[in-house]
Amino acid sequence: MATRPTHPSGVAGLLLAAGTGSRLGTPKALVELAGERLVDRGVRLLGDAGCAPVHVVTGAARVPVVGALEVHNPEWATGMGSSLCAGLASLPDSVPAVVVALADQPLITSAAVRRLLEAHDRGAEVAVAAYSGAPRNPVLLARAHWQGVCALARGDTGARPFLRANPELVTRVECADVAAPDDIDTPEDLARLRAALDGSGS
Repeated sequence: MATRPTHPSGVAGLLLAAGTGSRLGTPKALVELAGERLVDRGVRLLGDAGCAPVHVVTGAARVPVVGALEVHNPEWATGMGSSLCAGLASLPDSVPAVVVALADQPLITSAAVRRLLEAHDRGAEVAVAAYSGAPRNPVLLARAHWQGVCALARGDTGARPFLRANPELVTRVECADVAAPDDIDTPEDLARLRAALDGSGS
């Protein structure tokens, strides 16, 4: 079996996959696109970019995956904030930074994650993927800021309050040419993205 490359900086990957998918009708992590569950797709893109280790935060559905450590968040129903903090707390002390991605954004690519890692190599402590200038996901967070992120993460907000409160820390990394931040919230979203992926051969 081929070994995935580990990025020299040792940056971890964290996939948030705890939601119930209330509008979709099923936990998003279990949804299949192009024969692959969204949770597996997310783990793969983080690993292919060189993130190690990769942890997956689950909640509504327990989702063991190959190539990642499952971290169950018993407080998942309170929203993304608690899942983000549970995931950060699960990472080894040796990890200097983490790339946080969401399971319901299947058009994010390993190329986008690699750009965040490269920005970190150049000194960025907080790097955010941007699409035509608009910041979205994924996000790279240096360990020094994890406590601050969790202090502001509430309900369904993750790192966004911290990023807005500390704009001087944020490096925007343009990724529109290699990825897209479209997420899956409804059956209509799923049908649209399934068609897009089928058309691209991904």
